[in-house]
Amino acid sequence: MKPSTQKAYLNPYLGGILLGLVLFISFFLTGNGLGASGGLNRFVVFIEDLFAADHVNQIPYLASMAGGTVNPLDHWIFIMIVGIIGGGSLSALLNGRFKVETRKGPRISVPTRLAMAFLGGAIMGYGARFARGCTSGQAMSGGAVLSVGSWTFMFAVFVGAYALAWFVRKLWLDERR
Repeated sequence: MKPSTQKAYLNPYLGGILLGLVLFISFFLTGNGLGASGGLNRFVVFIEDLFAADHVNQIPYLASMAGGTVNPLDHWIFIMIVGIIGGGSLSALLNGRFKVETRKGPRISVPTRLAMAFLGGAIMGYGARFARGCTSGQAMSGGAVLSVGSWTFMFAVFVGAYALAWFVRKLWLDERR
C-alpha cells in the first residue's frame, strides 16, 4: 500500500480508554479478563493431542484441557485469540497498513532480528507460563483488579526491559547520530 493511502493512527489516549472499556465488558460478560498466552497454550495442546494423545491423557494439567473428548479449542480464550488476529488484520486492511515486513534497526540483519525476536518470544512465553499469565493478562486483567503479583510483575518487566535496552541499543540506532 502507498503511504499516502494510510490513515492516521488512533489517538493513544482514546485507544487506552477504548481498551479499558473492552476489558470492562470482558469482565462483565464473561467474568474473565483479557490475555493471550492461555489461548496459544490451548492451541499447542491441541496440536500435541493430535500426535500424542496418550501423553496428554497422562498429565493432569494437559488432560484438563484436552483429555478424552475435550476439545482445547472450545474455550473462550482461544476464540478471543482468533478475534484478535482477525480484528487486527481487518483493521490493518481497512487503514491501508497491511504489509509483510521485518522491522529492524540499521545495524542489524534480518536473520539476526528474527533470531532475537524468536529468542525473546521464547523467554516471554516461558515466563508467561511460569507466571501463570502473559504480559497482557498480568498487566491489564491483573492490574485492573489490583493484584499485587500483577503489579510486581509489570514493574519487573519495565525494569528488566530498561536494563536490557542498554545492551541492544546500538542495534537500533542510526550510525549518523
